[in-house]
Amino acid sequence: MEKEIALDALAALGQETRLDVFRLLVKVGPEGMTAGAISEKLEVRPNTLSTHLGVLSRSGLVHASRDGRSIIYSARLPAMQDLVMYLLQDCCGGNPELCAPVFKTLSGPASGPGG
Repeated sequence: MEKEIALDALAALGQETRLDVFRLLVKVGPEGMTAGAISEKLEVRPNTLSTHLGVLSRSGLVHASRDGRSIIYSARLPAMQDLVMYLLQDCCGGNPELCAPVFKTLSGPASGPGG
């Protein structure tokens, strides 16, 4: 991952509503949610949510797909995994065993939401 991509992703998540949206999409898994359902669940005005979804989509953390007349938004978990791996790639000052539990979780079989 390039530094610029990591910075875009971190900036996207560095705002309360966008972080809430991303976490909600992680929770619902690969089936995702429509913007209307996200707006309702988080009690965010639709026009405000649209802006936040655009930022998350441009950062690569959220994917939008059309389903008939609806757009379904879902978290791009591989993008988040890449970001975490980028942040931890030089982990623990030459003692990678200290980060082993994190790396094992990230590279192990997907058992959580969206995996």
